[in-house]
Formats: sequence, C-alpha cells, structure tokens
Amino acid sequence: MSSADSILLWATSVANAWRWLAISWHVGLAVVLVAAAMRPRVSERSAAFLCVLPVTSVAAVAWMSGNPFNGTMFTLLAVVLLRAAAKLPKHVVVASASWPWFLTGAGLVGFGWLYPHFLITDTPAAYAYASPFGVLPCPTLSVIIGVMLAIGGFRSAEWNAVLTAAGVLYGWIGVFMLGVTLDVWLLGGAILLGGRVITRTRALTHRADRRAPRTAVP
Repeated sequence: MSSADSILLWATSVANAWRWLAISWHVGLAVVLVAAAMRPRVSERSAAFLCVLPVTSVAAVAWMSGNPFNGTMFTLLAVVLLRAAAKLPKHVVVASASWPWFLTGAGLVGFGWLYPHFLITDTPAAYAYASPFGVLPCPTLSVIIGVMLAIGGFRSAEWNAVLTAAGVLYGWIGVFMLGVTLDVWLLGGAILLGGRVITRTRALTHRADRRAPRTAVP
C-alpha cells in the first residue's frame, strides 16, 4: 500500500477529477430514494443489485486512476456481493428496523451523501451534489451500510457480513492510517451492522433449536 500522503493526494485528485460522476451518482441515489419512498415495492434481490452498482463504480474509478489496491478490493467486494444478491429472494423489501435504527441508518446515508472531505470547492453547498459517493470507498460504503441499518438489512448473513468487513477495514484505514477522523462514522456504522448480524444470527439459531424435534432419551 502507498504512503498515507500519496493516498490522500490520490483521493483528492480523484474526487475532483471525477466530480461529474459523483454528481451523476447523487442524482441516481436521489431518484432511487424518492421512488422507494413513493412505491416501496422493490424485491430484496433488485435492491441488492442496485447497491452493488456504486461499488462497481468505485472499483472502475480506482483501476482507471492507478490505485490497484482499491481496484482489487472493490472488484472482489462487488463479486462477492453479486453472488450474495443472486441468492436473495424476490420478496419485497420489508423494513424491519425500529425508529432508532432507521434514524441511525438515515444519518449514515446523509453522511455518505455529503461526505465533507477531498472535494475542493468554494461553497459547502457543493458537497450536497458532488461529494465523492460512487467515486471513493468510504462515502460509498457509508451510504450502503446506512441503507442496511435503516431497513434492517437483507436476509443474508453473507451480504451483511461482507459489508461489515469492508466498512470496518476502510473505516479503520481512514481513521488510523490516513488520519481522516470523520471516517469514524463509517467505522461505527459498520460495527453496528456487524452487531445486528450477530444478534440476528443468534436469534435465528435459537428459534431453529426451539422448533427442532426433540428425541426422547431411552
């Protein structure tokens, strides 16, 4: 991996050179969120495929801008998420998160949307439509993990576990290796998602054990 200074310079360069792509992703995300609010009848599988699109975009930008580490990591992430998405049912997404979880997830989505770092601008308003969502790893993962927290996640331990691992890795790199302290929000969101995965897995295991037929002891 390159030095912290070179990574920060790369991220700044990419966030500004690919501003047009970030704007496109902001428009696309706005359309999806409005559509979901007006007609929440999308299947888990379709929603998962939509979530993979910005991950693929980050991978492509990394390869084209000379960052093989991010290119490799996000290519692998996209492949694993696509595999998990293909296994999801076509059932309509049912938000199972409580209001505190929904607000936490929405806050993380907002953080990824605005992500006030790397973009060079004369007006803070530009972060609302040109921050590097869909271009750089941390804001992109923040949005996707925030969506998972807000709706209670998909019914796939593989999907949620992979997202958790990616969020923890990039949040840790951002905070402790690059000194981007605001990435603590991504790190915290990923840890919360991981906690939900563990809690849900234990609950499902306990439920399965209770339903399992008991064999009489001779």
